[in-house]
Amino acid sequence: MSVDCGILCSKIILEHFGGVVKTVAHDLFKVSSKTLSNIVATTKLQRSQVIECLRILVRYGLVTYKVSLQNPKIPEYSLSYEKVLLFPRYVRYMLLVKTLYGDEAELLIEELLRSGSEKASSIIVRATTRLKEIKKGCKEIPQLIIKQEDLFMSPSLSLKELTQMEEGHPEVPANDVTLRVNFDRFHQEFRDNIMISAIKRRIDDNAGELMRVILQQMYIRTEAWEPISNPIPVVEIRNAVHKVKTNPRLAQHLDQYLKVLDEDSSNFITKVADSGGGQYVVNIREAFIQLSWAAVENIVEERFGSKAARVFRLIKSKHFIEQEQIQQYALIPAKEAKLITYRLLEECFIQIQELRKSMSSAGPNKTFFLFHIDIDQVVKKCLEICYKALTNSMVRRQHERDEHKRLIEKQQRIESLTANLREQGAPADQIDELEELLTPLENEALERVRIMIARLGEAELRVDDNMFLLQLYLMYSNCK
Repeated sequence: MSVDCGILCSKIILEHFGGVVKTVAHDLFKVSSKTLSNIVATTKLQRSQVIECLRILVRYGLVTYKVSLQNPKIPEYSLSYEKVLLFPRYVRYMLLVKTLYGDEAELLIEELLRSGSEKASSIIVRATTRLKEIKKGCKEIPQLIIKQEDLFMSPSLSLKELTQMEEGHPEVPANDVTLRVNFDRFHQEFRDNIMISAIKRRIDDNAGELMRVILQQMYIRTEAWEPISNPIPVVEIRNAVHKVKTNPRLAQHLDQYLKVLDEDSSNFITKVADSGGGQYVVNIREAFIQLSWAAVENIVEERFGSKAARVFRLIKSKHFIEQEQIQQYALIPAKEAKLITYRLLEECFIQIQELRKSMSSAGPNKTFFLFHIDIDQVVKKCLEICYKALTNSMVRRQHERDEHKRLIEKQQRIESLTANLREQGAPADQIDELEELLTPLENEALERVRIMIARLGEAELRVDDNMFLLQLYLMYSNCK
């Protein structure tokens, strides 16, 4: 956990929960775990405030607790900073659900993300109400033990009970369950979409569709997060492709596309046997190694220029290389090549290793300095850059809102008044007169702010895409 990561987590929690919750979360970020008394002592907050903050953070899954080793009747709280970093991704979660399952599913997920965890009946009733509006307009620490099958158990709720709750009856159904968003399932879809999009860019849409089919067949015999899949027979792939009747060209040239994917240098899939027409495995770990290299090279080019990217790719291809060889192979003047190399070294995108070679038993030792790339360290460096970029974007967005706070509040008041007048059936002249309270200059300023905030939001989503890719690389690189 780095300082930049801590600053970003604090900004995210401040934006969503306020300053008091941020104080507690930042205090937990500094240590692995803390008791309630320790948090009260270090934050200087009232005990009741800390308890309420912890209740909120636990409800959203941002804080976990376990039994203290010193006293089994006292819990220790820990901040799950990885969950905090998921907040900028919430928009993508809702968009994915809407694309796959429609508006109703999007409303359910939105309500669940907004509440953190909630009873199934309450979520269903709130989502149904919103959908209609749219259509109109110191005890012992409890040990949480849940069976794996219970995590995905559907709530057994009757329509009669839900109708009564919607009408205002406060009774909670007896068979109600508490729901929480399964982020892993979303990340699985994002991971698959990254691989499919990469194949589409490298080859064509038919190859991307074939990759989608292979991933679907992979889940039949392999756990979702395994780094390498179990072998998938060609017969199963062929049958699955023929069921997709919207793409006859893929079915016609299936063998050729499989051969192209197998021979492609990205190594997304590999042929492992010839029996029964052949068997293929999906090498997800290798896929994200290749994708992460490409992402890192793009970051180097954007930050340092095309010549620096050329030097970086040269060091990658040679594994270990001397300064003189960099100048020779990169076709860059000696002084410029040296400047670029040491700039990359300073920014931790490349590393240097010192080797000593004895010329003779009596002679002096000769020292070699070899440049190389530690991809794990570079990926972590790129993640730090992403943390800083997200933090800067959030600070800039808040600055724009604070600078134009008066105008934004004025616009909101006018919009609220005009909406009320329209509901009351007021004449158009009266509504137009109210809308003209905003001068053309004020409208231009508001439009500039809107465009700026929209661009910052789009930039945050792109940065989060890179973060997700790099985090997947680190996860798979640690898999044995």
